[in-house]
Amino acid sequence: MSTASNFGFSDIETTVDAGRELTYIAAISEALREEMRRNPNVLVMGEDVAGEFGGAFKVTKGFEAEFGARRVINTPIAELGFVGAATGMALMGLRPVIEMQFADFISTAFDSIVQFAATTHYRWNGAVPWVIRAPADGGIRSGPFHSQNPEAWFVHTPGLKVVAPATPADAKGLLLAAIRDDNPVIYFESKPLYRALKGYVPPGDYVTPIGQAHVARAGNDLSIITYGAMLHQALAAAERLASAGIMAEVLDLRTLKPLDTAAILATARKTGKVLIVHAANKLAGVGAEVAALIAEEAFEWLDAPVQRIGGLDTPVPFSPSLEDAYRPNAEKIYVAARALAAF
Repeated sequence: MSTASNFGFSDIETTVDAGRELTYIAAISEALREEMRRNPNVLVMGEDVAGEFGGAFKVTKGFEAEFGARRVINTPIAELGFVGAATGMALMGLRPVIEMQFADFISTAFDSIVQFAATTHYRWNGAVPWVIRAPADGGIRSGPFHSQNPEAWFVHTPGLKVVAPATPADAKGLLLAAIRDDNPVIYFESKPLYRALKGYVPPGDYVTPIGQAHVARAGNDLSIITYGAMLHQALAAAERLASAGIMAEVLDLRTLKPLDTAAILATARKTGKVLIVHAANKLAGVGAEVAALIAEEAFEWLDAPVQRIGGLDTPVPFSPSLEDAYRPNAEKIYVAARALAAF
């Protein structure tokens, strides 16, 4: 047993709704269960994923009873080792889904991910169809070791795909797409949305295509480009902006690698003013790449400098007041968007 606790979450909280309104975390659990039923080569592995514990956030609660110990594998606290083992499994035809208890711990497995899994196809044409589920993001007073957003490390790495769903429907659809993809995929799920967000999830088997962004709200005056939990902060800000007569378009990237460059450039050219928002610290974040793309490919359409909002360049604070100061929110987005609209 690792050092994880149950984090105050009861088993019932991941129970799938009888209807199609699911919590974000129930959509993840449903996708994983359905794909394991569909494809016997899919397995799950990670710290405490088996048995009664069912993972730190209960995503795999009851999975061992259904699928058995050969497909629901508890690992030691050794991320470097078990990601390396998953790469070997993938090379032999299996499709492991690896649970990091927290995205913060993924750094321990960096060598296995970046040096080996990401380069294997290029080096000798070997498919590595694994997925790492990485519970990321803060805002829930979890301190610097359980709140990070390390997606930029992996967006920078050739050979990986990186996704970050913001809704229950995309949480399921992107996980199914990731499991079926023959490349290694890092799947960043937003812990603040786990049980706080509920939404419609289409019935039956479907995927959200990797590499396609989604216009979550249409508008003509400025564009807000975002992903993950910040989508909902951006939508709240956009609603408030609308009451002030400013129509903001909100683009949910959904996939961070490969970026949907066509959608990014389309919204930039449409509105001429762009605000990029993410919870990860601003310095060298994904938003910097998006801003550079717009500067290179859509400069002549811009009516104002591209703006960015992100976390501060500090470890994520534990103190509520300090974390609120560190982290973007709807109010900060609204203020920045008002200034951008007036430029």
